[in-house]
Amino acid sequence: MVAKKRGTGMACIFYGIGYGNGFPDVSTALVEIHEDGSVTVRTGAADCGQGSSTILAQIAAEEIGVALDRVTVVAADTDATPDAGTTAATRQTYVSGNAVRLASRQAADKLLNFVARELGVNTIMGLKAADGYISVLGYPKKRISIEQAAAQAWLAGVRLVGEGTFTAHTTQLDENGQGAPYWPYAFGVQIAEVEVDTDTGEVKVLKIIAAHDVGRAINRGAVEGQIAGGVAMGLGLALMEEVLLREGQIYNPNLHSYLIPTTMDMPEVEPIIIEDPEPSGPYGAKGVGEPTTLPTAPAILNAIYNAVGVRLTELPATPEKVLKALKAKEGQHEHSH
Repeated sequence: MVAKKRGTGMACIFYGIGYGNGFPDVSTALVEIHEDGSVTVRTGAADCGQGSSTILAQIAAEEIGVALDRVTVVAADTDATPDAGTTAATRQTYVSGNAVRLASRQAADKLLNFVARELGVNTIMGLKAADGYISVLGYPKKRISIEQAAAQAWLAGVRLVGEGTFTAHTTQLDENGQGAPYWPYAFGVQIAEVEVDTDTGEVKVLKIIAAHDVGRAINRGAVEGQIAGGVAMGLGLALMEEVLLREGQIYNPNLHSYLIPTTMDMPEVEPIIIEDPEPSGPYGAKGVGEPTTLPTAPAILNAIYNAVGVRLTELPATPEKVLKALKAKEGQHEHSH
């Protein structure tokens, strides 16, 4: 009998972006274009490593037409930033991204209106802001740098500040459990390849292919990082992490006894970014936080079943549980004969 057997498994998910079920889901942002053409974004969105500050800076830079290094983000400062709600529910790119885009558009339009008057253009629709310049459509040489335009606007007493508030569309479920609790939804599928040692019960995850619909990837590197991080959390959920209780006391209260995946435990992760733009999102973006964790564990459990024919229904799938299931399967086989 071959001790180590391989199998593959797949799992699919959908995930509602935002708080949902009618709970108020609002974010407000302030954006200011300074007299030197630099930009400050003020947002209550806390960046705890997922990259929201970078995403929001990119949105402001794109909307105003300046380089990314000209944008500074002041985040989660209760003395200086408006409320953006919590960094949870995969909501900040969608909700705060929209708020920053609205605020940036308002600030940019103030600058464009000033430039239109200076250049004798009837409407800002005849102007284009990109790559640090504002130019007249059809006459690319008739242009002024955003830095110069901002300085002139400030000198003329025009304060280039925008405020944007975005409220996510959500309704509370009715008494029959019907309604539209979320808008939009994220979708994903992951495939796991595992190797199961039938002598020890150890499960080794060899590879995870993770395809996730993010609407539009504003920052592909950040999305790939989110996918890898989500897989790591799902791996811990599937195979390692378990709070052990004895008479109401946790007896694995530290990382010596409560196991989490290390870099040595991580399999090869192949991220696949699916871009199906969401009309209500900033540049089509939705979000890619929690959805990346959800399919990993069920995909791994399905792969274990494919490898050795045992269906585990409790997490984590520790070697002890795998061996117990294998022995139970052998017992059933012997009993049937």
